[in-house]
Amino acid sequence: MTRSTRWTIAVLIVVAAIVAALALELRDKPADAPIGPGASEPRQPSADLGALRRRADLPPCPPDGSGPGPQSLRGVTVQCLSDGATVDTARAVAGRAVLLNLWAYWCQPCAQELPALAEYQQRVGDRLTVITVHQDDDAAAALSALADWGVRLPTWQDGQRDVAAALGVPNVMPTSVILRTDGSVARILPRAFASADEITAAVDQTMGASG
Repeated sequence: MTRSTRWTIAVLIVVAAIVAALALELRDKPADAPIGPGASEPRQPSADLGALRRRADLPPCPPDGSGPGPQSLRGVTVQCLSDGATVDTARAVAGRAVLLNLWAYWCQPCAQELPALAEYQQRVGDRLTVITVHQDDDAAAALSALADWGVRLPTWQDGQRDVAAALGVPNVMPTSVILRTDGSVARILPRAFASADEITAAVDQTMGASG
C-alpha cells in the first residue's frame, strides 16, 4: 500500500467519524430546537401561556359593537391574546372608531411605539379604541414582551396576518390603521410614532379630514 493510499484511507475515516457525530447530535436534539451558531433558546412552551397572561394582565378585547361591521373584515377571526377567546374582527370594530396597530414582538420600533399608544389611549378614553394586532405565531413571546414593556392594551393574536391582508395593509411594521365608526378605513399609516402627541396629531387630522 502506497503512502498516498494510506493518507486517503485516514482522511475517509476522519470524515466518516465527523458525519456519524453530527448524525447523533441531530438525532438527540429536540425537533423544535434551534441549530447553528447564534441560535436562540427554544421558544417558551404554550403550557406557560396562563402564567404569561396573568403577568401581562392585558385588558379584555372589546366586545361586539353595533352592526355586522365592515365587509372587508367579515369572516376574519383572531384570538384575543388576554384569554384566547375567538374574536370576530368585523363585529369587534363595528360602531366604534378604532386604531389598529400591527406589530410583532421582535420589531424594535414597535417596542418604542407601543408605550406611546398606551398613553394615547388613556388620553382619548372611549372616544377611540386602540387595539394592537400581534402578527407573529409566538403568542407567548408577545405576552412576555408586553409585560416587559408595561403595555396593557387589548391585543389580537394574528400570526397569519389575516387582518392586514383583509385591510390591504403593506408588509411594514409597525403600521397603524384608523377605522371610522362605520368600519371603513380612514387612513393607513406605515410608520412608527415616537409619542402620544404624534399619534394625537395624526388621528385628529385623519378623523377631521374624513368628516
